[in-house]
Amino acid sequence: MPRTVLAESSVHAAITGRFEARHSAVLDEVQAAVDANDVVVVGMAINPHPAKARRALTSAGIPFVAINYGSYFSRWHDRLALKMWTGWPTFPMVFVRGVLVGGASDLQALIASGEIRSMLAAPRATVRG
Repeated sequence: MPRTVLAESSVHAAITGRFEARHSAVLDEVQAAVDANDVVVVGMAINPHPAKARRALTSAGIPFVAINYGSYFSRWHDRLALKMWTGWPTFPMVFVRGVLVGGASDLQALIASGEIRSMLAAPRATVRG
């Protein structure tokens, strides 16, 4: 089932251009990292869950790139743009070969089941679109 997103026809023409320009640098940075790396962990400072994801990957011997966007008190606009883009409500956002796999507990389940190894051997998905 596709995620629910407000139809473009339900947005007034005078404001549609604002969506594309909003925080595009952050989205471009994450898209470029996801395109260039097999595993990317997008997180924020202080939050323990991105750290759990990083530790799980390190323990499994899986290389990754970590990108952090502020803390609870800074860069929340950037994090909100990422949440709107992905539809994922929390951090971390973990991408494996271009696929958003969820957060730390979702990643830990993929590692425990061995599915992450299959994903790493599969063709890369693209996040641009």
